Amino acid sequence: MHLKILNFLMTRVIFMLVFMLAPSFYSFSFSPVEPQNTTSISADIAEIFPSATRLGPVDKKIAVTPVYQLGDLLGYVFESDDFTNFIGFSGQTVNILIGIDTQGIITGLKILNHHEPIFLHGLGEQPLFNFINQYQNHSIKERFIINARDKSSKDATYFDGITRATISVLVVNDTIIASALKVAREKLSGFVAPSNFVVDPDFFEKLSFEQLLEKKYIQHWQLTRDQALALTQSESSTLTNTIEKLSEDSNDFIDLYFGFANIPIVGKNLLGQTEYQRLLESLIPGEHALMVLNRGNYAFVSEAFIPQTVPSRLSATQTALPVDMRDVDFYSYFNPRFALEIPDYNEIKVFRIKSQSGFELNKELTLSLAVNYNQSFLSKKQHNFNFASTLPETLFLDKTPLVQPEKAQPLWLKLWLQRSNEIIILCIYLIALTLIFIKQETLAKNEKLTHQVRFISLIFVIGFIGFYSQGQLSVVNIYTLLLSIKQGFNIEVFLLDPIIFILWIFVFISLFLWGRGLFCGWLCPFGALQEIMTLIATKLKIKQIKIKPQHHKAGQKVKYVLLVLLVACSFYSLTLAEQLAEIEPFKTSITLNFVRYWPFVLYAVLLLLLSLKIHKFYCRYLCPLGAGLAIIGRYPILKWLRRRDECGSPCQLCRNKKCGIDAIKPTGAIDYSECIQCLECVVVIESPKLCVVNKYANKTKPSPIKVLNCNQ
Repeated sequence: MHLKILNFLMTRVIFMLVFMLAPSFYSFSFSPVEPQNTTSISADIAEIFPSATRLGPVDKKIAVTPVYQLGDLLGYVFESDDFTNFIGFSGQTVNILIGIDTQGIITGLKILNHHEPIFLHGLGEQPLFNFINQYQNHSIKERFIINARDKSSKDATYFDGITRATISVLVVNDTIIASALKVAREKLSGFVAPSNFVVDPDFFEKLSFEQLLEKKYIQHWQLTRDQALALTQSESSTLTNTIEKLSEDSNDFIDLYFGFANIPIVGKNLLGQTEYQRLLESLIPGEHALMVLNRGNYAFVSEAFIPQTVPSRLSATQTALPVDMRDVDFYSYFNPRFALEIPDYNEIKVFRIKSQSGFELNKELTLSLAVNYNQSFLSKKQHNFNFASTLPETLFLDKTPLVQPEKAQPLWLKLWLQRSNEIIILCIYLIALTLIFIKQETLAKNEKLTHQVRFISLIFVIGFIGFYSQGQLSVVNIYTLLLSIKQGFNIEVFLLDPIIFILWIFVFISLFLWGRGLFCGWLCPFGALQEIMTLIATKLKIKQIKIKPQHHKAGQKVKYVLLVLLVACSFYSLTLAEQLAEIEPFKTSITLNFVRYWPFVLYAVLLLLLSLKIHKFYCRYLCPLGAGLAIIGRYPILKWLRRRDECGSPCQLCRNKKCGIDAIKPTGAIDYSECIQCLECVVVIESPKLCVVNKYANKTKPSPIKVLNCNQ
C-alpha cells in the first residue's frame, strides 16, 4: 500500500517537473534564435570592444557586424578588404579588422593579414602595429596627415609614419580611412550616404574663363583685408595684427580661383585637350583633381610645403567630414599651359581627391584657409576662413551608378610619378654606364680618369642607388619572379618599385651583352661597399690574402649551391625562403642602414671587414644573386675585354697583380661568369708603361750558338 502511494507520488512529481520545464525545453530546442546573437565574441573583437556581451547578425547590405553590450549598440566591426582594395608593396591588400562606435570614433584596429616584406622580413611587424594604434580613439571626421614637416594646422591630426616603409604606410592609411568612411556613411547618423548623381561625360560646350566663372563651373573666393578684419575683430587683436601683416602691401587677402579640372567642360576648356589628357593620366579612374590658383597676398600653401603631400593651410570638408586632398605635383616638370586667357596668378596647385574617400562632386564643398597666430607667448591658435560652394546640377546625371567590386588601384603609376626625379637620375646614370662600356678601351687609355670614374660610380651606387633609392637587387626578386610565372604573372607587383624594376630590365639586357660584370661591378650597392673597403685596405697598406687556386675554385661553387637551395625552398615555402635569404646582407646594410637586431648587423659588418683582407669575399663565394646572374650571363655576346696573344703565355701580370676577383684563367682568358668588369686589365693593356708584354716583345732573342767543326 505504501509502495503504491510512493510510486503515485513519484509519478506526479516527475510529471510536474516535465510540465514546468516544457516551455523552456521547447524554446531552447525549436525557437528560431539568430545564430549571431549566441555566437561567442572572438578575442580580436573583444579587444576592440572590451565591454561587448554579444554580436548582432551581419548586415545584409554591407559586411559589418553590430556589437552590443546587452541591449545597447556599441558600434560596428568590419574587415577593410570588404570595402577597399588598395594594393600594397607586396602586390596584395592589407586586411584590417576595424571597430567604430556610434559616433564614428575608431575604437580599435587589428591587422588580420598582410604580406608587406619590409615588416615581415625587415623592420618587424611591431612598427606597423604601432602605426595603426595611432588611429585608436580618433574620429573618422578628423583630417589625418602622415609624416608632415609642417604641423602648423590646428584642425589636422598628425601621425608619425615609418621610415623606409612610406608606401606601405600610405596604403594602410588609405585603407583605414576609406573603409571606415564607407561604413559610417551607411550605418551612422550624421554621415551622409553617397548620392546617385554622376558627372555627365558628354556635357561640353566651348566656354571662356569668364563664362566658366559665370556658370559656377569655376569658383572664385575673394576676401579683402578689410573684410577679413571685420570678420575677426571680435576674436583677438593678435589675429587682426597677423592679418594686417599678411596683406600690408595691398587690400588683397584671399583671392582664389578653384575648380575640378577632371570634369570635361572645365578641364578641356581650361587646359586644352593635350593638357587635359595629361591630367587624366596622372589620376586613378574615379579620382578628382581640384585645381587652385591664387592671386591674393596670403598663400594657400606655406613655405614649408612639400610637393605630393597634404597642405597644412588649405583643407576641405563635405557633410562635416574631412576631404583628403594631396598635391599631385602636376607642374613639377611642365610649366602651366592654358587654352584660355586666365587672370594673372602667383601660385597654382592641383590636388588629388581619392576615389574611395566617399567624396561626391554634386554636394556642397567647404574650403578652409587657416591663419595661425600667437594668442600669447605660450599659446598658438588658428582661425579658419571658410568658403562653401556647390557645382551646378547641369553637370550631373541623376542615375544610380552600377555597383561593382572595387578594382585593384594602379598604385604603381602613382609611385612612378612620385619618384620621377629618382627615375630620371637613375636613367641618366644607366645611359652613362652604357657609354662607358661601349667606349671602355678609349676610357682605359687614361688610367687616372678610369680610376676617378670608377670611384665616382662606386659612391653614386652606394649613396643614391643604395641608401637613397633602395635599389638593391636581391635573390628574393629571382624566385619571386619564378613563383609569379608559376602562379600567374602580374606585372603590377613588379612595377610598384620603379627603381628595382628599371634596374632589373637593364641588368637582364646587359647580361646577354656583357655578362654579370656590369651589375656586380657597377650597380650593386653592397658590392660597391666591399670595393670601398678594399680601397681603404690599400690606403692602410693592409696586405690581402691570396686564395689558392684549388680553394678558390671550390669556394666559387658555394654560391651556386645556395642559389639552388633557395629557389627550391621558395617553391615549398616562400616565407621560409625569404628568411633563408638573410644569407644576403643587403637588407641589413642597405635597406635598414645597419639599424637591426645585432646578429644581422654583426654578420654584415664581418663580411665588410673580411673584404679588407679578401677582395669581395661575399661576391666571390656566397652571393646567390651573383650565381643566378652568372648562369644567365655565362656566354655574353660582347666579350670586349681585350686580350693579347702574350696574355697567359708568358705574361701573368693581370692575373696575379691586377685582377682582385681572380677572374682571369691561367691561359689569360677572362672568366666572364666571375668577372666584375672593373677594367683594371684593360687599363694595363692600353698603357705602354704598365703592360709588360711590350717588354717581352722588345727583348732580342739570343742567336743560336754555332758549333764549329773541328775538322774544318
